[in-house]
Amino acid sequence: MTEKKKTEIATPLASRFRGYLPVVLDIETAGFNAATDAILQISAVIVGMDDREFLTPEETHTYHVQPFEGANLDEASLKFTGIDPYHPLRIAHSEKEVFTDMFKHIRKKMKAEGCNRAILVAHNAHFDHGFIRAAAERHNLKRNPFHPFSSLDTASLSALSFGQTVLARACEAAGLEFDNEQAHSAKYDAEKTADLFCYIVNHWKTLGGWP
Repeated sequence: MTEKKKTEIATPLASRFRGYLPVVLDIETAGFNAATDAILQISAVIVGMDDREFLTPEETHTYHVQPFEGANLDEASLKFTGIDPYHPLRIAHSEKEVFTDMFKHIRKKMKAEGCNRAILVAHNAHFDHGFIRAAAERHNLKRNPFHPFSSLDTASLSALSFGQTVLARACEAAGLEFDNEQAHSAKYDAEKTADLFCYIVNHWKTLGGWP
């Protein structure tokens, strides 16, 4: 398919971000080093657009992840997240299974919207992006849908919009509920980050910003 044909079938969502599909991620890990530390949870919220062309969180995919062989498990990080990697009821899957399935859902939505790539959206996105790249390389996943270095950071967007960089405080400034008791689970943080991202982009639209 030519580039011209791709553009002709692109939806307003694809046109809004120059062919990129926004996917909001949150990753809970057993440390800060993407090359050595385990991913324990990951949640991806795929963003859609309603009939008024406002962004809306559309579907959430959440996974418990088995530490990869030889992965580092930092005790302080485990205490912070409250995750027991080897709890018998955690129902975790291997990194390769998790990323293969998550990438499949993202590529399906990309195809439906006429998007060329996905773009990672996260709070302090550099952290999550590093773990995504490391896992894809670790398992030789050739069809990583995410742009290799570009991302959208809600910490930066919140600093611009509200003068806040902490997720809970940014949500509060936006008038969005935030429950600190549920924080630091990948699903909750990803969904709140998606709500915040959609709010900021949609509010910009109502103020007369592009498009």
